[in-house]
Amino acid sequence: MKKNLNYWSLSGFTFFYFFASTSAMSLFAIWLGQTLELSGAQVGTIFSINAIATLCFQPLYGFISDKIGLRKHLLWVITFLIMLIGPFFIYIYSPLLQYNTFLGAIVGSVYLSATLLASFGAIESYAERTGKKYHFEYGQVRMWGSLGAAAAALFSGKLFNINPHISFWIASACSIFLIIFLLLMKVHVSEEEQKKTDSIKLTDTLSLLKNKTFWIFMVYVLGVACIYSVYDQQFPVYYASLFSTSGQGNQMFGYLNSVQIFLEAGMMFIAPFIVNKIGAKKSLVVAGLLMAIRIIGSGLAVEPIGISTMKMLHSFELPIMLVAILKFIDANFDAKFSATMYIVGYYFVSQVGQAILSPLLGHWYDTIGFSKTYIILGVSVFVFVIIFALMRPTGIPKQVTYTKRAV
Repeated sequence: MKKNLNYWSLSGFTFFYFFASTSAMSLFAIWLGQTLELSGAQVGTIFSINAIATLCFQPLYGFISDKIGLRKHLLWVITFLIMLIGPFFIYIYSPLLQYNTFLGAIVGSVYLSATLLASFGAIESYAERTGKKYHFEYGQVRMWGSLGAAAAALFSGKLFNINPHISFWIASACSIFLIIFLLLMKVHVSEEEQKKTDSIKLTDTLSLLKNKTFWIFMVYVLGVACIYSVYDQQFPVYYASLFSTSGQGNQMFGYLNSVQIFLEAGMMFIAPFIVNKIGAKKSLVVAGLLMAIRIIGSGLAVEPIGISTMKMLHSFELPIMLVAILKFIDANFDAKFSATMYIVGYYFVSQVGQAILSPLLGHWYDTIGFSKTYIILGVSVFVFVIIFALMRPTGIPKQVTYTKRAV
């Protein structure tokens, strides 16, 4: 009974967290460009500053998540911050960006990182740990997150055309449901589990840097996952530009994004079976190759139907990649470091790459155009996937005890 209660409570929490996040952020680049009338370079700078701020929060969230284990303290903090999305975007963030873009970007980056950009990993890591304890797959919970994102994306374009502020208020309202599901969630933390998490020290976490498998994993994250994130940043702007009016483009992107995420939710249910069948590393390679095809295809497509088809590949690559990353971590690293490895090893390193690449790509979008930039990014992903496929995890430092063998 408790297994089912925790599964449905955590799934409900994940659904409304992703609903809130998508409501606030799915058309973020369009909001910056069309509503606030910022240039591509300015938007790129804002994304870069957001990435830098997120870098500061992700290691903190990773360490805290490992330290508190299955206790819900961090989820409560994130829920409170989500409650403030509407007031923050409308009364603080927007006026600051119009007054001084750099100042607004700094202030916004702190709030967005703590609330949305850095918290994804903490919630997903919590879901993975809870699933392991109560015997359900992480992908089965994450599927509800995709459904929440799809439901929000379905109306995002239309609501944006009516009034961009509506989505921000909807995001805040989601906090009511988050509170309800947190209260319903009954995750028992044993005395042994609490002692294990309480014993974790910062030096233990830093010892991961001596693990060669950690750096092999970094090759994939930096060269594949990072580029995927940067590619997606201003994709809505490019897609909307392919239509006769920006309003039509915004609405069509909302519909496209919703269909894509609904398909992604279905794949989230199937992905664990695929990854378990072919292994974590091979699954990461498959996801990377699909990603390279999608990005290059986006550069070659010249009309909405072609680029929409490329967007659909996202539905297959992302679920496989997310599930494979967690299973790769589970197979290669001590379970007590799972949150740090996921949040820092995956999300943190991705943000490092975004902080470096976002201003550069913003400049390229303004100068050489989206198509050529996408081709360059796609070829880069393909190269890194091949390098990762040829590398083999070897050796684990003696001073760190790992219970699982490298894949």
